[in-house]
Amino acid sequence: MQVSETRTTDPPHMTSDAAAAAAAATAAPAAPPRASQLLVGEHFAAAILYLLAGAVGLVWIAPDLAAGMYLSPHVAGVTHLFTLGWLTLTILGALNQLLPMALGAPTYSVRLGHVAFWTLAPGIGVFAYGVAASSTVVLVPGVLLVGTGTLLAVINVAATLARARTRDVTWSAIAVGTGYLGSTLVLGLVLAHNLHSGYIAGARVHVLAAHLHVALVGWVLIVTVGVAHRLLPMFLVAPNARRRWTPWAIMLLAIGVSTLGVGIVTGWSVAAWSGAVLIEAGFWAFLWQAYTIFRVRTRRTLDVGMRFALVGLVFLAIAAELGPVVLAKGAGNTRLATAYVVTGILGGLVPFVTGFMYKILPSVVWISRFAGRLHRGWVPAVADLYSARLAQLQLALIVAAVIALLGGIAAAAPQLARAGALLFLVGVLVFVYQTVRIRWGFPAAPGSSPKTP
Repeated sequence: MQVSETRTTDPPHMTSDAAAAAAAATAAPAAPPRASQLLVGEHFAAAILYLLAGAVGLVWIAPDLAAGMYLSPHVAGVTHLFTLGWLTLTILGALNQLLPMALGAPTYSVRLGHVAFWTLAPGIGVFAYGVAASSTVVLVPGVLLVGTGTLLAVINVAATLARARTRDVTWSAIAVGTGYLGSTLVLGLVLAHNLHSGYIAGARVHVLAAHLHVALVGWVLIVTVGVAHRLLPMFLVAPNARRRWTPWAIMLLAIGVSTLGVGIVTGWSVAAWSGAVLIEAGFWAFLWQAYTIFRVRTRRTLDVGMRFALVGLVFLAIAAELGPVVLAKGAGNTRLATAYVVTGILGGLVPFVTGFMYKILPSVVWISRFAGRLHRGWVPAVADLYSARLAQLQLALIVAAVIALLGGIAAAAPQLARAGALLFLVGVLVFVYQTVRIRWGFPAAPGSSPKTP
């Protein structure tokens, strides 16, 4: 499907200081302070590598997904490449950009941030391999690294929030989400210990379900809601959007995920269903908020980053509808549960975060590489740092991949599921190329010829 990409009205290679500055300003929030730029960059780089590793792993586990084996160690290991490696590292990197610029809260300790990163990032790979291989020898150091890195990251974010001059809805969402990241760690440690001790026995499935929802709803989705509250109006050029639904979304999601977790672990169906209803209400409040922002935007044609976000919202809505069905059917319907998780993570959260990355990363790179040359002549436009056509191709590949995966799961067809996984891998490879182009695609020297895809 050929869709035109919306860019600024500036020429492809701007020669005007004002035009260049305007392109940077409209692409994304300003770059973080110089001391934090490396911290942001290393989080994003590692996250992209884990996205690629997860896509490769997806091809490997496709037959397990088609069989509905969501409890397989292989599936659990690869899932953590997406949840910890891609989503969590991307969010932590984005917070190091957002908090100083949006909330007036410079990172509490850049040094602590680096220590947390260099503990967490390699730990994710070790941990995921240990889970996938069911190897205690590998799992133990992985758990120690991930646990330590996550704890240090939580401390650093909490200390940063404490110094914020602005305490609005976004601040609240990040604070609540960070608390749930800590809870995710605790539940994850319980599950990791159970892998070799088996002490929670049959309760493992219930603890795993609670862990998954606390991680994806409590941590990833709540922070996403809070960040989108601030960034969606900016990216869509919707300054007059009314944003009164975000506080409701955050409150309902936060209460709902705790209630659901208690209900699942204890087997108390009243609590489980109450939590599910609250989560549904919170998500639909977020979706309505996003709709109102999209509706009043002044830039009518969506750029590719916002198309990714829109596709992510559609798949998240489908996952939200599947959630109560999974709860009603119970853990025995493993194929339905697998489809639910695939829809939420690969169809919803991955594209949504990718869309924001297409908005944030080019702007951060442009400012760090070209802002100092505004008075020296030639600079590229922010939108020229990547190919919009390739981004649209990536989006089409991801959508086709998720549909094929879901079809493979529904039909118990491993070949179809693997075909979907291969499409997903190709889409991720396109994204990796795009990020390399964003970072190194244009020479810094004035008068040099830009590189083309």
